[in-house]
Amino acid sequence: MNLSFNFARIPHTLFGVNKIDKIGEIISTYGKKILLVTGKSSLVTSGDYKKITNILNERDISFSRIIIDKEPSPKLINDSVARYKDKNINVVLSVGGGSVLDAGKAISAMILEKNPVEDYLEGVGNKTHSGKKVPFVAVPTTAGTGSEATKNAVISDIQRGFKKSLRHDNFIPDYAIIDPNLMISCPSQITGACGMDAFTQLVESYLSTKANPMTDALAFSGIKLMIKNLVHAAKDKSNDVDTRAAVAYAAYISGITLANVGLGTIHGFASAIGGYFDIPHGVVCGTLMADGNKITVEILNKMENKPDKMIALKKYAKLGAILEDKYDVSNDKIDHYCNLFIEKLYQMNEELKIKKLSDYGVKEEDLDNIISKASNKNNPAPFSTDDMRRLLKSRL
Repeated sequence: MNLSFNFARIPHTLFGVNKIDKIGEIISTYGKKILLVTGKSSLVTSGDYKKITNILNERDISFSRIIIDKEPSPKLINDSVARYKDKNINVVLSVGGGSVLDAGKAISAMILEKNPVEDYLEGVGNKTHSGKKVPFVAVPTTAGTGSEATKNAVISDIQRGFKKSLRHDNFIPDYAIIDPNLMISCPSQITGACGMDAFTQLVESYLSTKANPMTDALAFSGIKLMIKNLVHAAKDKSNDVDTRAAVAYAAYISGITLANVGLGTIHGFASAIGGYFDIPHGVVCGTLMADGNKITVEILNKMENKPDKMIALKKYAKLGAILEDKYDVSNDKIDHYCNLFIEKLYQMNEELKIKKLSDYGVKEEDLDNIISKASNKNNPAPFSTDDMRRLLKSRL
């Protein structure tokens, strides 16, 4: 356990049923002119768009709306900034899924800058962002990316083959309003895929080589809730607000933990695959989750008996022990509980009907390109090129 660590700040957070009712009060502290960023139709269909805009109108808050219908691209961000740069926007409010939140976060960060967003993307540009931004309020309507708690916005360009982050400590949302009522209408398939993204983030940060006592405690609490609630949220208890709240909390925690200790091999693949293919981020994470962790455990078991190996295997075992409501794991039970956790991952994949990479056009001849762009940082076990190929081929 690493007892020397940094822990980043989190947004001013309002969590709970009907917390969205506070949106007018919060926005009013910044001004009367806002940029509202939403998805294409689900917010309107659910009736939540009307509720939110009525609250804004009651406060005499004027708003312009940007609609996001896919993962934000550099062109979308640059065009939006150009359109609203001189409109004296007081605050950017994003209400939607991870792509909506990332788009709003990027727009709030770029509206005071002169250069295009590409110049500041990690691994793409060579400029350092000043950190100046327009205040940003994040309201998630899915439980997935944890963007409501992070300092980065993910920007994708399939034509140029990249999926990279715009990142700065100041990009953490000023407010995060997490109301499980807003997630009730989220369809089963999206709930499952988004939830598997958050679940992956929790597990990867819990197992991260940079993990610390605070992130371990937070991630473990989120993992327990995901194991016990995610499938129900996507299926038989989709209208149960307590089940939705449990998954929403876990997703929020996943954003906090990833921002502090990073992610692992699965997300290293997700960025690479997302740069080449139009595939939902949560599907990539979900489809690689079981096999990725199975291979990690196999590699750990083949490694020399070093302290880091046993720490990682015991952590895996603790995740499996959740399934039997046990928290103390003896050394002779490590293999049993590791296997139990991996089996649970395969079961969740089946129950949530997570699609394979090949369903989105990924072929064996694409694997070299993907592997060349993938990363294995923070994973408790190093993946060789052959290990990476084996993982990808297992999900074609």
